[in-house]
Amino acid sequence: MSLPITPEPPISSYSHEYWMNEAIAEARKAEAIGEVPIGAIIVLGDEVVGRGHNLRESGLDGTAHAEMIAIREASQFIGAWRLLNCRLYVTLEPCPMCAGAIVQCRVPHVIYGAPDPKAGCAGTLMNLLQEPRFNHRTEVTHGILQEECSTMLTMFFRQLRNKK
Repeated sequence: MSLPITPEPPISSYSHEYWMNEAIAEARKAEAIGEVPIGAIIVLGDEVVGRGHNLRESGLDGTAHAEMIAIREASQFIGAWRLLNCRLYVTLEPCPMCAGAIVQCRVPHVIYGAPDPKAGCAGTLMNLLQEPRFNHRTEVTHGILQEECSTMLTMFFRQLRNKK
């Protein structure tokens, strides 16, 4: 069985900062409901085809990470599990589970804001997205609006500690 031939990815007329601001807006939705403020979007050309924000606590689901939700939505929108020619923007570096899903879904480019020193698998602890033994590798761009993404998380956890 041969894979479908895909055209060159459409070029976006918007900057990484523009799209990261969209992911930050998703993170703010999580924060508003008491979830860890992490947001993700998936973009095809100049169109957002998937959105997600953290829902682990409210959904009682350890897999309800922003990236996973955005991947599911994008797959439904596109009508395929392969997210070829898409870009995933996320406010925090993907964890092992999300990095695995990104590789499995063939997302060609991940752009993240803040590094994750506890679970980052896009270069901080390890780099599953560019592991040469996998059949697919993902380009990684990091540090886009890093200060804003990091500050949002720091403030959330500071407020959480102060409540206790």
